[in-house]
Amino acid sequence: MSKIGLGLILLVLSVTSASAQNTDSLKVDTNLLNKYRIEPRKNALPIRIRPVQITEQLIPIELLDYKVSYWHKTLVFGLNFNQSAFTSNWSAGGISSVALGSTFDFKAEYNKTPFSYTSETNFIYGIAANKGQGARKTNDRIFLDNKVASQLSKRWFLFGSLSFESQFSQGFTYTDANGNEINQGLLISNFMSPGYLTESLGFEFKPNKFYDIRFGTGTAKQTFVLDTTIYHNQPDNYGVKPGHTFYNQLAVQIVAAVDKDIMKNLHLNARYALFVPYQQPLAYTTHRLDATLTAKVNRLINVTMNGTFLYDKNTSPRPQATEGLAMGVNYTFP
Repeated sequence: MSKIGLGLILLVLSVTSASAQNTDSLKVDTNLLNKYRIEPRKNALPIRIRPVQITEQLIPIELLDYKVSYWHKTLVFGLNFNQSAFTSNWSAGGISSVALGSTFDFKAEYNKTPFSYTSETNFIYGIAANKGQGARKTNDRIFLDNKVASQLSKRWFLFGSLSFESQFSQGFTYTDANGNEINQGLLISNFMSPGYLTESLGFEFKPNKFYDIRFGTGTAKQTFVLDTTIYHNQPDNYGVKPGHTFYNQLAVQIVAAVDKDIMKNLHLNARYALFVPYQQPLAYTTHRLDATLTAKVNRLINVTMNGTFLYDKNTSPRPQATEGLAMGVNYTFP
């Protein structure tokens, strides 16, 4: 090949290479490519769209069988047991003894505005047996109280009440008129000797569920002494004249009660009754305070302290008091 032919070939290859480089460097508009892109063929089968139909359906609803109860009931039962024993040669001295105390307190309340009804039953009985002395009663009380009230305003009620009080068994004193101890007990009380039935009508002030005060403007109290064998042992015979078993009094009565947790695990229940008779001097006004303080150790074990103060000249010319401290089982339902 001649030099001229070889030069032509090289010139052609050079122009071709330059043209290829210029083509690669050109900018391409991708939007145009997307515009003219060939789309795949769509599904040719027809699609039928049905509209959603919503219809109202009634569902039967049964009312729940709930009943409103206007009653509130509580039951408190307590049992205390104490025991001590000594050998015959115990140098410090002492006497073996066994003591048992029990309490029963049931309260039911019915409250449907404006009417309310409250019933309370309280039984207390205790007995102790000391070696060489036999069994002696330490506590004895029967108390029933029923009250019906109608609401006059937010805190005032018109009420009527009926209460009964007595004891279960015979009561003896072991001291003579001079205060000297005697071995043979002297009978001074019994069931319905005395026994008290009190009817009262008046107004009640109740600021909250813990406190209430009754003002019994019209009150009548009947005192019963059915055991006539205690006449010569009880000088005043509880206000009943010897030869009679019944004595009626008209009076004004005020009753204040509190039932409240005064602090955590410490509960106070107290009831004060003031009785002012119309037919006797003011000196024969009767005061009675019953209080129980309960400290809860756990759900079953409680420490209980109870006391009673009484001033009643028909029973004794001097104030009377009793006190007890015990630890035992005390259960509340529910």
